[in-house]
Amino acid sequence: MPEPARDANARQCRLAIPLGDPAGIGAEVTLKALADWPTHQPAPLLVGCRRWLEAQYQQLRAVVPAPLADPAELDLLDLPLCDAVAPGQASAASGEASFRWLSAAVDLVLQGRCQALTTAPIAKHAWHAAGHPYPGQTERLAELAGAAEASMLFTARSPQSGWRLNTLLATTHIPLRAVPAALTPERISSKLDTLLAFCQRFRQRPRLAVAGLNPHAGEQGQLGREEQDWLIPALAQWQRLHPEAELLGPLPPDTCWLEAGRAWHGAQEHQAADGTLALYHDQGLIPVKLLAFDQAVNTSLGLPFLRTSPDHGTGFGIAGQGQARADSMRAALDTAAELG
Repeated sequence: MPEPARDANARQCRLAIPLGDPAGIGAEVTLKALADWPTHQPAPLLVGCRRWLEAQYQQLRAVVPAPLADPAELDLLDLPLCDAVAPGQASAASGEASFRWLSAAVDLVLQGRCQALTTAPIAKHAWHAAGHPYPGQTERLAELAGAAEASMLFTARSPQSGWRLNTLLATTHIPLRAVPAALTPERISSKLDTLLAFCQRFRQRPRLAVAGLNPHAGEQGQLGREEQDWLIPALAQWQRLHPEAELLGPLPPDTCWLEAGRAWHGAQEHQAADGTLALYHDQGLIPVKLLAFDQAVNTSLGLPFLRTSPDHGTGFGIAGQGQARADSMRAALDTAAELG
């Protein structure tokens, strides 16, 4: 099955690509992903340090048998590194560089020079060392765009069946003990609105599922009261206001993604939801990464532009060695080009 963003009918969307933490694998996965960029798509605009990127390219050429895009043939907004950065060694310097590159890339999109954003991975601790105490890129994006909050949705198209897995997080980078207090009927309603709008890109009357907070979704209040006290009434209220969707849940978290697994692996008869709302980070990310680690794409919603990123981190342990897999970065680029 052809990848959607490489189809001749795909939307023409120029992407901005900030290259992430220069001590990580951002340059490697980007150069690998762009090696076969289709000529009918607008050339992406990279944001980073040209001298550093060219050095990375020469180093990778010696150890990578796969094709690499040549930086000399790529459009790049050159923001030079202020201090030397070594592969695998995150620092305040690498954090400052990735922070500047991301901020400049957002400016390109807000100015209309690009239509969507695909970000290479950053290290939050390097940002913090550089004096930028954000929980992650998503929160910085929301600030730059003037959005109240951005939502994190993970989407992936199965290479076996073509079915699309969509999981939205109700809460993101917060401690587990803070999750119950952060969840409210208003937050659940808002996140379901976001998930519905995204899933309607593919089906006008989608089926949406919501995972429970407690084991067995509370088991009638025996394993936690949140479902009985407010979550079930909140879901019923949302369903009354949105007859255009079918809402399931709260479902036991340990079985919530079983049908998604069957659909992902090509089962013709399945009852998988078009989108699932997970109530906290690992609840949603564990099934997504088990099913679709190389295909999953982190998609930021609620911004005035589309942002995607690969569903993996900076890979400091393998940086500069040519071992990084570019599948998720390629999927992130394709998704941004398709949906942006």
